[in-house]
Amino acid sequence: MFGFTLPSWADILDLANLLLSATVAILAFSLLAYVVAYNVRNRVGRAFAILLACVMIVYTGDVLLYLVAPEQTELWLRLQWLGIPLVPAAYFDLSDALLRTTNAISRRRTRLVMGSYVISGAIVLLALFTDWIVQPASSANNLYYLDPGPLFPVFVVYFLFVSGYGLYNTYRVRQRCLTPASRRRMTYLVVSFLAPGMGVFPYLVLAGFTVDPQRAFVGILTLIGNIGVAVMLIVMTYSVAYYGVLSPDRVVKRGLIVFLIRGPLLGILVVAAILTVPKVESILGLPRESVVLLTVVALIVLLQLLIELIKPTVDRLIYSHDQEELMAIRELDRRLLTSSDLRQFLENVLVALCEYLRVPGGFVAVQAGDELLVEAACGPVELIHEFRRYPDWQVVLDQATDRDRGHGAGDNVQHNGYWVWSLRTSGRENALGLLGVVARPDQSGPAAAEQEVVAELVQRAETALEDRLLQQGVFMAVMEIMPQIERVQRWRSVVPYPGTPPLQQPDEDDSIIYELEFTKWVKDALSHYWGGPKLTDSPLLRLKVVGKAAEEEGSPTKGLRSVLAQAIEGLRPEGQRQMTASEWLLYNILDLKFIQGKRVREIADRLAMSESDLYRKQRVAIEQVAQKIIELEAGNGSEDGAQNGSNGAAGTH
Repeated sequence: MFGFTLPSWADILDLANLLLSATVAILAFSLLAYVVAYNVRNRVGRAFAILLACVMIVYTGDVLLYLVAPEQTELWLRLQWLGIPLVPAAYFDLSDALLRTTNAISRRRTRLVMGSYVISGAIVLLALFTDWIVQPASSANNLYYLDPGPLFPVFVVYFLFVSGYGLYNTYRVRQRCLTPASRRRMTYLVVSFLAPGMGVFPYLVLAGFTVDPQRAFVGILTLIGNIGVAVMLIVMTYSVAYYGVLSPDRVVKRGLIVFLIRGPLLGILVVAAILTVPKVESILGLPRESVVLLTVVALIVLLQLLIELIKPTVDRLIYSHDQEELMAIRELDRRLLTSSDLRQFLENVLVALCEYLRVPGGFVAVQAGDELLVEAACGPVELIHEFRRYPDWQVVLDQATDRDRGHGAGDNVQHNGYWVWSLRTSGRENALGLLGVVARPDQSGPAAAEQEVVAELVQRAETALEDRLLQQGVFMAVMEIMPQIERVQRWRSVVPYPGTPPLQQPDEDDSIIYELEFTKWVKDALSHYWGGPKLTDSPLLRLKVVGKAAEEEGSPTKGLRSVLAQAIEGLRPEGQRQMTASEWLLYNILDLKFIQGKRVREIADRLAMSESDLYRKQRVAIEQVAQKIIELEAGNGSEDGAQNGSNGAAGTH
């Protein structure tokens, strides 16, 4: 009735193999990108990346062979040999890198690895430009393959011997593992080790047999091989992903799972839709382009929705023993208020209040140390400037607080043309700031009918400020423990792989960069940049980079000032300086506050920002200076180490 015929088994196998070849190619490319992004600095990751690149080249060629014209098949069959000969060398390289993680270092084996790459490169050239390895293509029932050349048996022996040696080395790595975790991961790697090589080996070049007329035998073998390669690539990546990574195991596992769903799975589904939809377009009676477009869009949207739905399930499986902590982190993320969020929320409260009371403008001032700074404001520009420049908000807060204690929460104070409410914590113990609006003429406060709505809006502002205050406490606690967390993660990264050289411990002189108070010392030194006890008696004087600068400048104080200046200049963006550009913000704050010694209000006006926001950004700027000093200290230590090494080498001669 629909005017179509059922496809044959051969056609179904061809389509299935095409989809699986595309799946392996997409997986290889995606996992290559993942390894390059997270493990490229580790030699195990680099060797595995080469292996993935080879697999990607071969399977991409397989996909294209289904699509190109018959006269172009030989070109693409030869281009696959850009990857095939390099697979055994990559195997050997990977096994040598794995042995090194167990402290089994051999210069002879490393030279053999380099030699295998040279031999593989020579085979690539012979396969591409001569007929010594492979000869022009043959075909049988639309099955295209190259014929073996005179040196093809030599290549087969080389491929099997080097790959087998790599497998043997990997087994040795497993035997050298001392902990259950590392042994388990190496077991996964040993089991999956040969899958990529078996998938890329050119079996059809050896086809001296008569090909099945229906090609069922070859098709089924290829189908099984493609499925195995796809699964084993994921297993290998999972095993390799832990090498050289500082994150906890669960973070690595979750990151890999989410990446596989968001990247490779989406790509595979889109390619599958593009390849299969044309086969059924006659059933639907729609043009191919319309069906493909609708299917791809639906897949992208539905998969993103599916990811969000299954995230809690994935997290429960991965973080099975940390559910309480996970829920707390999610709740914090849900309720998190950034500085911009708080300002916008307070502005929305002010707008609603001003519109309800029919007044032209209002402000919220928050307590910042010993000062009361305008955090948010609404109304005409002139009125906002008046809010920010008013000198007596602290006096007004004291009056509002006394009024609050005497008459109960919610009453306002009338002061110099404003209605002002004190903003306090939920227990009313501590003041958070002020909320004020322009007063209506000849009225001491809102009408009785307006009090309920006004009290509700004031309470919202109080809740937002109190939440922000609590979150700042959390942030400060996190900032204080971050150096310890980083050190713990660095130590954890070497535990699963016995024999890895221990991390270099800091000397007594430079261990102060790991102190919790390091950022505070930097802030103190900056506050006395042009002289004072916090500069002359600073613990930062013990840093090697400061000592080196002191020798050049002639005194420790000048040396520390030089290092601080160098760290600040390290934050200076390229190009012409702009006072209000976001990329110049941190540098401008440091320069105006500590180098030029400007007052807070003057700096806030020049940078077009509120004073409370200036204090927060100043904290970030100081942290960046501290990080720059740590980098300078690390660089100075490296130079000293290199110098000592060269002196030692000179002594041996």
